[in-house]
Amino acid sequence: MASDNFVDYVKIHCTSGNGGGGSTHYRREKYIPMGGPDGGDGGRGGHIILRGNAQLWTLLHLKYNKHSKAGHGAHGSGNLKTGAQGQDKYIEVPIGTIARDAETGEILFEISADGEERILVPGGRGGMGNNHFKSSTNQSPQFAQPGEEGQEGWKILELKVLADVGLVGFPNAGKSTLLSVITDAKPEIGNYAFTTLRPNLGIVKYRDYRSFVMADIPGIIEGAHTGKGIGLRFLRHIERNSLLLFMIPCDSDDIKKEYDILLNELKEYNPELLHKDRLLAITKSDMLDDELKAAIEKDLPDLPYVFISSVAQQGLTELKDLIWNKLNE
Repeated sequence: MASDNFVDYVKIHCTSGNGGGGSTHYRREKYIPMGGPDGGDGGRGGHIILRGNAQLWTLLHLKYNKHSKAGHGAHGSGNLKTGAQGQDKYIEVPIGTIARDAETGEILFEISADGEERILVPGGRGGMGNNHFKSSTNQSPQFAQPGEEGQEGWKILELKVLADVGLVGFPNAGKSTLLSVITDAKPEIGNYAFTTLRPNLGIVKYRDYRSFVMADIPGIIEGAHTGKGIGLRFLRHIERNSLLLFMIPCDSDDIKKEYDILLNELKEYNPELLHKDRLLAITKSDMLDDELKAAIEKDLPDLPYVFISSVAQQGLTELKDLIWNKLNE
């Protein structure tokens, strides 16, 4: 996946349609010169609707098309005829798209299935015709209800990446390097923090023509759940991964402490993330001998682990086996 083509955050301006006005009309026929009111209702304004599309994997198509406008409802007419509804505006989005209000940040809903439709901005209601206002004391009402105005405003769409395995670690932990070695993905790699600013996906080929999808996600920092760094944009992608692979370099001052910090950030963001299966990869392990590995093993957290080196391509087969077995338990 080319990172320049992967857009997981867009801000769009939406304008729903106005409702049509009700009609002030009276029944007038050849032998009924003084018929009662028969004004029809106005049609509702068009909605702005999000629709899930399993064929999409990015919000790129909305990056340069940020304004969406629905049609207005038609006015009612005589003989109790209701005006036509305004044309709805459909916005196709990938599965896993979250809609937020741009002003409040409130999550409105999430699109979680192909073909699922949710109203992002409702159109204005049509006004009632004068037929609704007749009574025993007012048999010829001279008024009808105007249509309700549509709504407009900015909305935020965010995409949560779907993958079998999500790579979790501090910046510069070797996540992008691993992805570039065991898949055909070509993420940007650099010896500085936050080289990865957006998720990268790659397909890992396994034995007997089997495969699984791995996501290299921007690095997390302590306090990410409060929005530090690019924490919130990182953490939402974790929610749609089946398995979390924690990656910590072997030269870390305290591997267990780093793991606990990462785990706490997931817990503070969404406690349900702790229910996902977890594995640990000790990276950059080509500099370790057996004695050093044995010393490190004594203080590792209690979960399945493997020593790997992406550059030296050590332990990668064992890592694939560990992941595949955990995914298929």
